[in-house]
Amino acid sequence: MDPIVIPILVAAIVVVFLVAATVRIVPQARRYNIERFGRYRRTLQPGLNFVLPVADRVNTKLDVREQVYSSDPKPVITEDNLVVNIDTVLYYQITDPRAAAYEVADYLHAIDQLTVTTLRNVIGSMDLEGTLTSREEINARLRAVLDEATGKWGIRVNRVEIKAIDPPNTIKEAMEKQMRAERDKRAAILHAEGERQAKILTAEGTKQKDILEAQGTQQAMILRADGESKAVELVFQSVHRNNADAKVLAYKYLETLPHLAQSDNNTFWVIPGELTEAIRTVTGAFGDRSAGTGPPPGAQREDATDADASDKDHVGAPEVEANSTLALDAVAAADEAAKQAAVAVSDAKAEAEAAGEARPPGRPSASDT
Repeated sequence: MDPIVIPILVAAIVVVFLVAATVRIVPQARRYNIERFGRYRRTLQPGLNFVLPVADRVNTKLDVREQVYSSDPKPVITEDNLVVNIDTVLYYQITDPRAAAYEVADYLHAIDQLTVTTLRNVIGSMDLEGTLTSREEINARLRAVLDEATGKWGIRVNRVEIKAIDPPNTIKEAMEKQMRAERDKRAAILHAEGERQAKILTAEGTKQKDILEAQGTQQAMILRADGESKAVELVFQSVHRNNADAKVLAYKYLETLPHLAQSDNNTFWVIPGELTEAIRTVTGAFGDRSAGTGPPPGAQREDATDADASDKDHVGAPEVEANSTLALDAVAAADEAAKQAAVAVSDAKAEAEAAGEARPPGRPSASDT
């Protein structure tokens, strides 16, 4: 080999080594701390950088992106002497690579220990109920303490979150029973409210129903009374318009009399005192229409007096001479009316006697009345 080639190869190798040792390429979101002869020199930024070979060296490589650190559950004692396990999540970012490398030996361990001590101080002043319901307050106090302590380390704490709070198993069981009792209470209250509303609505519906039924009954009674009033008025006007005398009214009275005893519920029936007068009026009416051969007026008054005396025991039909067809019709009508009245009187007396036999002792009978 040519002796000139060897030095050239050695010089080329040395040049390549010097170039490789001089050039440093830093990736994005990375920072390199450079030391020259063991002393901090500068921090390399992302991109192409040049350093002195042999004299400069890279001490630490740091990532300046936001980092997430999750700590292990740590036991913490509350104010009411209950031990709870709390684990936290920390979001931080390196803002000063030199301070992060030279101000603290291990910033993650330092942040973890600072978080634990701060949690014990904060939760030590709260009971279990306050610890479980005051996460926002605990997070805010943790962040304030960590920001103040980690600022000189070149680290900014963006957020601190409590990931879980685990009380003892006995406390969990008691909390579950309490929650179950609260749910049962709310369910009972809702059920009672529902029944109350249902009863109120039912009562209001019943009230409206009774009111409507009463109004309907009132209107029906008013209409029925109006109808009866108009019917009585029409009958009254018809009687006066046709100039009906007492004989026609007496005859209608006798026609209505048998209907008084037709009801099955009648156990006590009173015979009106006007019965004999009505019969006498009808008899006299048909007697006036006869041929005129009857007894004189004086005799008629005597016969009427005798008939009135005999009506107390028996009701008979009047005797009318049958000299004409009109007299025969009058006699037949009078006989029929007398028969109906006699039947009604006998039925009433029989029912009164039967009621007197069946009445309890000390009760007055119909005949006594």
